[in-house]
Amino acid sequence: MSVPLLDLRAQHATIREEVVKAVLDVVDSQLFILGEPVQRLEADVAALSNASHAIGCANGTDAILLAMRALDIGRGDEVVTTPFTFFATAGTIHNVGATPVFVDIEPRTFNISPDAAAAAVTSRTKAIIPVDLFGQMAEVEAIRARVGSLPIIEDAAQSIGARRKVNGAWTMAGELATIGTFSFFPSKNLGGYGDGGMLVTQDAAIAERLMRLRVHGGAKQYFHDEVGYNSRLDSLQAAVLSAKLPHLAAWSAKRRENAAFYDQALAGVAGLVTPYVDPDNESIFNQYTIRTERRDELQAHLKSKGIGSSIYYPLPLHLQPCFAYLGYREGQCPESERAAREVLSLPIFPELTQSQLDEVATAVRGFYGR
Repeated sequence: MSVPLLDLRAQHATIREEVVKAVLDVVDSQLFILGEPVQRLEADVAALSNASHAIGCANGTDAILLAMRALDIGRGDEVVTTPFTFFATAGTIHNVGATPVFVDIEPRTFNISPDAAAAAVTSRTKAIIPVDLFGQMAEVEAIRARVGSLPIIEDAAQSIGARRKVNGAWTMAGELATIGTFSFFPSKNLGGYGDGGMLVTQDAAIAERLMRLRVHGGAKQYFHDEVGYNSRLDSLQAAVLSAKLPHLAAWSAKRRENAAFYDQALAGVAGLVTPYVDPDNESIFNQYTIRTERRDELQAHLKSKGIGSSIYYPLPLHLQPCFAYLGYREGQCPESERAAREVLSLPIFPELTQSQLDEVATAVRGFYGR
């Protein structure tokens, strides 16, 4: 494709020497499990997130799973979340034995509605999981105001380094939640060269338990306080991520610059809605997601022009076959369902050239006869 949705090779070319050195340092040490590279990354991510503690783990899915285990969420419990997100958010709720309770999204930001989340709370509710979709933080503070001391697990897989203004002060993704969870899947703004994840929290007791849970539930080798998991962040991945982390702010700024170009280039195109960013948010644009009722036609048109795009997400979670046992029906989360029919994400990665940006904008406008 002349303009791929994502080009990780272009990014790697700009940092190859730094990453290769970091990887070879670990290889030469022959110390591959946890250790100094992981501790260094944990300290740096904690600082970035204004969090007291950061705990590395194997992937972003495990991060959510470990968060729920640390909060003693299990069989008979309910967890309120959004149906318009990646499957892992709700899949982990099911996998700890709890019941996902799906509530609708705000139509402009695609993030969970605080009012809907609060209205779904029952005596069985043990947590709320808002998702910072497409790089824009959910209204964690608004949810907190409505649900009191109920734990909030912020799924920040797409929003590391994003921030939101609360009472006039900037707060970071993961900072205000009981536990924040990150993913380092390669396509993320801060992506590893394989899987990886991390949790952040302000609570020392929760952090201590998370560190046990990620190594089979024991703080001391061969002694187990509880049954945990094998969910350690690889030292090699931590080294790669530490080499990339100093570039994150510049990459996210370039994504915002690319988004601003699209916003201007596509302004006024009838039948197309460009992304809305809450004025209190600074998005990192993990995706640049437009809306159009002619989504499938537009995607086919872009493909014919050699331009990559993707649909995040084509079927809301409450309508997925595996969750049929919950009894949801079409029409119960109308904004999520409408979004699933209309959304299309365009190339936004920071290494896009101006000619590639022009090519995408021209192709989109051309589809609409502009």
